[in-house]
Amino acid sequence: MEQAASPSPAEQVPVPTRSKGRDWIEILVAYGLILAVEWTPRPTQRVLWVIAVLGVALIVWRSFDGWRAMGFCAANFGRSLWIAGAALLLAVTALVIAAKGHTLLLPDGVLAFVETYFAYAIFSGVQQFLLQGVFLLRFLRVIPRPTLAALTAALFFASAHVPNPVLVPLTLIWGFAACLLFLRYRNIYPLMIAHAILGITIAMTVPGPADHNMRVGLGYLTYSRHHARHLQRFGRPKFLRIDHRVFAEQESARPRS
Repeated sequence: MEQAASPSPAEQVPVPTRSKGRDWIEILVAYGLILAVEWTPRPTQRVLWVIAVLGVALIVWRSFDGWRAMGFCAANFGRSLWIAGAALLLAVTALVIAAKGHTLLLPDGVLAFVETYFAYAIFSGVQQFLLQGVFLLRFLRVIPRPTLAALTAALFFASAHVPNPVLVPLTLIWGFAACLLFLRYRNIYPLMIAHAILGITIAMTVPGPADHNMRVGLGYLTYSRHHARHLQRFGRPKFLRIDHRVFAEQESARPRS
């Protein structure tokens, strides 16, 4: 006897029905809070950061979709883990290219690596939650076509990285791909891992002057001033720049037996 086709993961998790007006208000409020933090100078920015965290938390709490709907579940974790593997493969490729191009920056040791990127790894997971758990779920309710909802969420995600010319196109591509993958597997954990891998790879392979150390908003525009002040106060960070020309010079300078 032929078995009936099993529903796709996207069909297994129903999208809660709510007022579209309420969803739009929550989208615009959350997005506005994010932009306010990005485009406000310090010390006011710190106050707005707290307000934004509390505001988004209130939105999630008042319109809680459920942990499973937001992707915090074990279902399809193994099936979607290839996403993190693909990100790792892409990262290794980028690191090799950067090493050959003499732009690879490596923290000076394992401890320095953890100190440098641990906080970013956590922050990248938060960004992924905002993209899928806050924006995408609401766009799915106000836009009838899932692919168009995914693209709209990706556009919002990328526009939050303005005016960084490196991050805007990269986050648009990743945001759209991540939303489509989320619709397919409904598991956010591999996406969080992949986001952290890709973000750290950008930090290690793209020169600071090119992407202003991955800053966005007002931080991108004021990068030169803040960077100079940071160097004056703390000194240069302990990074190892991999330059094969140095090794070649050292090799040629060695005495021959």
